[in-house]
Amino acid sequence: MNLPKGFLKKIILFIFSAFFIGFGIDHFLNPSFYLAIMPPAFPLHLEAVYISGIFEILGGVGLLIARFRKIAGWGLLALLIAVYPANIYMAITPEAFPDASVSVLYFRLLLQFVFFYWAYSLTKPAFNPPKN
Repeated sequence: MNLPKGFLKKIILFIFSAFFIGFGIDHFLNPSFYLAIMPPAFPLHLEAVYISGIFEILGGVGLLIARFRKIAGWGLLALLIAVYPANIYMAITPEAFPDASVSVLYFRLLLQFVFFYWAYSLTKPAFNPPKN
């Protein structure tokens, strides 16, 4: 099967975009989940949940618009780094998350690095060809 040029890149963009838009919307539909994973020492819990949801949606939409893709990739990378403490909190406080095994909580920490790389790769020329 011979796929059109750039087909795989478009699929990756759509998957990543849908991922962020979906989880961004989920911040508004299920804020209690996101509130539960926030480290207690962090301020403005509900506000942070909604703000991160807004930025996930904006970043996901931005990936679909070539003009904004590079900045959206950088923004999503920054967002992933900013929310990483919630994943750390989950891993070091497994008793607060009895529905998830400890191995799953630690796997989430590693999986986040895949997402870091994925967001970073969307800032590169392969996904942002120069304008003629």
